[in-house]
Amino acid sequence: MVTERLPAKISEKSEEKKIAPASPIGIFDSGVGGLTVLAEIMRQLPNEDVIYIADSARVPYGGRPPEEIIKINQELIPYLIDQGVKLIIMACGTSSSIAYPVLKDKYKVHIIGLIEPGVRAALSATRSGTIGVIATAGTIHSQAYQKTLQSMKKTGLPAGREIKIAAEACPLFVPLIEGGFIETEETRKVAKEYLKPLLKEEIDTLILGCTHYPHLVKVLNALTGGKVVLVDPAEEAVAEAKGLLQKAGTMKGKTFPPRYEYLVTGSVAQFQDVGSRLLGKLITHARQARLPTPERSDGGQVHLPLK
Repeated sequence: MVTERLPAKISEKSEEKKIAPASPIGIFDSGVGGLTVLAEIMRQLPNEDVIYIADSARVPYGGRPPEEIIKINQELIPYLIDQGVKLIIMACGTSSSIAYPVLKDKYKVHIIGLIEPGVRAALSATRSGTIGVIATAGTIHSQAYQKTLQSMKKTGLPAGREIKIAAEACPLFVPLIEGGFIETEETRKVAKEYLKPLLKEEIDTLILGCTHYPHLVKVLNALTGGKVVLVDPAEEAVAEAKGLLQKAGTMKGKTFPPRYEYLVTGSVAQFQDVGSRLLGKLITHARQARLPTPERSDGGQVHLPLK
C-alpha cells in the first residue's frame, strides 16, 4: 500500500507553488462527510482536479476542544498548499465554525468555509423566518450559525422580518454515517429524536450544518413530511468557489479528464467502501496518509500532541 506522510510541521510561509488553471482544488473533512462537497464540485466544476483529505483517524471532530480543531486545521491546510492547490474548501462544518474565523486570512490561498454559504441559502429559502440548525456539538456550541444568521438577516430577509433560530447538536449522526448506517431503523430513531424539538418550533428551513448530514436527506425528508426545506451549504460554497476561480481566470478547461486524489488517515478500505456508496462513484485508489508522531488514546483514535 502506498503511504503518504503528512509532515509534522509546515510553515505558514512555506514556499508557494505557482497557481495555474491546472492546479487542483483542496478539500478536507474528518471522513466521508466532505464527499457531499466533492459531489458538488463534480457537478458545478466538472473539469477540476481535487485533492481530498479524509482525516478519519480523528473522526469525529465535533466533540474535540476548539484549540485541537484549530491545530488539526493548521496541519491540513499547509499540507494542501504545499501540494499546489489553488483554493481550499473546509468541507467540514466543525472546522468551518471554529477554525475558519481564526485561519481564513493567514494563508495566501483563498479558503472557503461553510457557515456563510449555508446561512445565505437558508435566508433565501425561509418563508416564516423560523430556521433550524443541526450540526456537531462543537459547531452548535460555537454559536457560529446562530450569530451569522443574526448578522446576515438584514441583507437576506425583507425589511422588518425577524428570525427565530432552533439549534440541535446531533453527535450520533457522524459515527452512524461513517459506519455506513444510512437508512437503517436505528438511524431513523436517532434522527426522529433529534428533530423533535426543532419540529416543535415549527421550523420551515433546516440547515444541515455538518457535511455528513446530506447523506441522510431521505431519512430527514421522511421525518419532516417534505415540509421543511433542507439546506446543504455545499451547493452555495462551491458556487462561491466557482465565482472566485472565474474572477481569477484559474478555472481548468476540458484539456484533460479530472483527477481525484484521496488521502485517508484512517482505514482506506472503509473509506473506499462507504465513500463509494455515498458518492455513487467507485473509489478504488485512495492512499494511506500517516499523521506525524501520533499518540493513541481515547479508544485508539489518533491525537496529535498540542503545543
